[in-house]
Amino acid sequence: MSVVVVGAGLAGLTAAVDLARAGVEVTVLEARDRVGGRTHGIEVAPGRWVDAGAAYLGDRHTELLALIDESGLKTVPTELVGDSRFALGTASDGTRAGRFPPLDAVALGGMFDLLADLTATVRVDAPWLTPGAAELDALTAADWAEQHLTHPDARLFFPLFLGEMMAADPAAISVLHLAFYLRSGGGIRYLNAFEGGAQQDRVAGGAHQLCERLAERLGGRVRLSDPVHAIDQDAAGVTVHSASGATRAEAVVVALPPLLADALAYRPASTARRSSGRTARGCAIKVQLVYPEPYWRAQGLSGWSVNAEGPLLSTVDDTPPGGGPGVLTGFVTGAEAHRFAALTPERQRAEAVAQAGRLFPQLPPPTACHLTDWVNEQYSSGCYAALLGPGDWTELGPRLATPQQRVHWAGTETSTEFFGLMEGAVRSGHRVAAELLAPRQVPYQF
Repeated sequence: MSVVVVGAGLAGLTAAVDLARAGVEVTVLEARDRVGGRTHGIEVAPGRWVDAGAAYLGDRHTELLALIDESGLKTVPTELVGDSRFALGTASDGTRAGRFPPLDAVALGGMFDLLADLTATVRVDAPWLTPGAAELDALTAADWAEQHLTHPDARLFFPLFLGEMMAADPAAISVLHLAFYLRSGGGIRYLNAFEGGAQQDRVAGGAHQLCERLAERLGGRVRLSDPVHAIDQDAAGVTVHSASGATRAEAVVVALPPLLADALAYRPASTARRSSGRTARGCAIKVQLVYPEPYWRAQGLSGWSVNAEGPLLSTVDDTPPGGGPGVLTGFVTGAEAHRFAALTPERQRAEAVAQAGRLFPQLPPPTACHLTDWVNEQYSSGCYAALLGPGDWTELGPRLATPQQRVHWAGTETSTEFFGLMEGAVRSGHRVAAELLAPRQVPYQF
C-alpha cells in the first residue's frame, strides 16, 4: 500500500509513522520549511526554547504522553508561584493571590454553572445528534451571553474566558461548538486548571520537538516547502499535485485544518466541504517578551495576569526551566487578535512592551520581543483550532472525519476527543492510520 500524507503537524506525522511501521509506503508533503504545524519553538537563548504555538498538556492526554515518552522527551510542570495581576477596570484591580479574578464571585459562579449545565447536554461523540442541536447550533455564544448573563462582571469575563480557552470571539462560534469544545476537552475545571488540569505540564525544551522526532523516523519520506494544491482520484488511486510535481499513491491523508483542506482542488469535485462561510480561524497571537531574568518573581508575582483591555489579555511566566532568560508570554485572542494583527510590527511591539510595563512595575525594556501571528499564518489559518460558527456542526459535523473515497482526514478538528488540543491531533493520526490499515468493506466507486 502507498499513502501520501498532506501536512507535517502532529496529526499527519503520527499517521505517517503508524503507517510506515505497518510497512506502508509513505510520503509526507509539507508546505512550510519546517515540520510542526501549530506547534512551533522559538530559541530565546542558546539551548533555551519556548512554545510559540501549542504548549500545554495534562494527565488525561494519554496518547500525547505516550508519544512524549516514546520520543525520549520529558515534561516539566507549569509553575505558578506568587501573586497574580488583574487589570479589569474595577476598583479591586491590582495584585491578588491565586488566579480567580477580582469580580463578583457569585456572578462568575453562576456563569460557570450555566456553562456546566450546557456542556453536560452535548453528545461528545456526535455533537450534531445532541438533543436540541439545531437550536444550539443556530445561536452564537454572544447571543447566549446576552440572554443568560445579567451581571456586568459575568458579561465582562465571558469573552476573556473564551479567548483563553478557545481563542474565540463569542460572536464567531455557535453555542453548540462552545459546549462541545468544553466537554471534549474534559470539562471547564479540567481545561482551566494548571495543577491537575489540561495546563499542568509542558514539553521540556518545547512541544515542537515531538514533530521533529517523528520526522526523524521518517527520514527522506518528508518533503518540506512542497505545498499541495490539488488531489485527483480515480479507480486505481490518487494523484497529489504539489509544488514539486505529481505524487501517485493508493490513498491520501489530508491532515490540514478545515479551511486549508477546502482550499485544495479535488477532482472529481467534492461536494462535501469541511468548512462554511461561517467557519472562522482561531484568533490567537502569542507574544514572548524576553528579559535577562524573570524580574517579576522578585516582586512575589507569578507572571500570571488577566486584562480587560489588550493587546495582552492574559500573560504567563514561560521562563525555561533550569535557568536562562526570563520569558513573559502574552496571549492576544478573540476580536482583539484581529485588531492587533492589523498593526505594524513596530506598533505591536510598542503596545505589548508598554502593557507589560504597566502590569509588572520595574520591568526594564525586554531584550527581545517575538510575535507569532497565527491569525494570518498562511499554512495554519488560525490557532488553536478552527472555530465552528452557527450551523456548522449540524451541517459539517457528520463528515469531518468521514473518508471521501480515497481521501481520508486527520487533524485535531476531526477528533471528538480533545478537539483543538495536541491530544486530539495525535488521536486523529492514530485513528486515520487504523482506518487505512483495516480491510476495506466497500469497493471504491467513481
